[in-house]
Amino acid sequence: MRFGIYVAILGDLADPRKTVQLARTAEAAGWDALFVWDHLAFTWGPPAADAWVTLSAAATATDRLLLGPAVTPLARRRPVVVAQTVATLDLLSSGRVVFTAGLGGVEAEFTAFGESAEPKTRAARLDEGLSIVDRLWRGGSVTHTGEHYTVDGVTLAPLPVTRPRVPIWIGGYAPPALRRAAAWDGWVGGGDDQDGRMTISPEKLHDIVGEIGRHRATMDGYEVALSGVSTPSDGSLVQAYADAGLTWWLEHLHNYRGDFATLLERVAAGPPR
Repeated sequence: MRFGIYVAILGDLADPRKTVQLARTAEAAGWDALFVWDHLAFTWGPPAADAWVTLSAAATATDRLLLGPAVTPLARRRPVVVAQTVATLDLLSSGRVVFTAGLGGVEAEFTAFGESAEPKTRAARLDEGLSIVDRLWRGGSVTHTGEHYTVDGVTLAPLPVTRPRVPIWIGGYAPPALRRAAAWDGWVGGGDDQDGRMTISPEKLHDIVGEIGRHRATMDGYEVALSGVSTPSDGSLVQAYADAGLTWWLEHLHNYRGDFATLLERVAAGPPR
């Protein structure tokens, strides 16, 4: 089991300097990763920081933490730009990046800019986009003509440090999302609500892992990540999820949980043991 912090970079936490401070504190306290929300939250309310600028700042302030979004709605981004951004961050961090992707759960982040929020369209763009970034990160000339994207003999450079490519984890609970997750390197889900209650039980997680496993030859090396809320002495709680197949506990940090000093204190106390 490994432990990360998962920062909702909205509202008061939209200031990227606060996430950098959390990241430094997390590394010193024995956490293994920093994940951040990837939302255009200003389209529906609170201010929001850019996930990739924030992660880049954290990369230069840490030496060990794995870094990634959770999750990027790939359908509202150009896949080739994502491929370049992630490759650059992987180089900057010396190979400490994981890419997570999903459909995106807030329709306003699409419709406010005249883009389709229809789930089937987003799913098709997600799958096609994942194929493109995968091929670009592996190296060599990429040619692609699809329903939504065209790539005409492009070779990405520089390539990510991580070979053969940056790991890809998929978010979502619906059966198509779990089938999609099975085709890649990991799954990530939200396991708690804004009041700090766990909404995904160990039993439910066991079922999710089982469903993903039905579509894979093996679960060896496969990552299963879930956000949650814990105290430093909640080792038995986390162990129950580990027994159900969890490999990453992501401590969820957001404005509903307390002010910045409260969140910083929780991170400084270290992972639940």
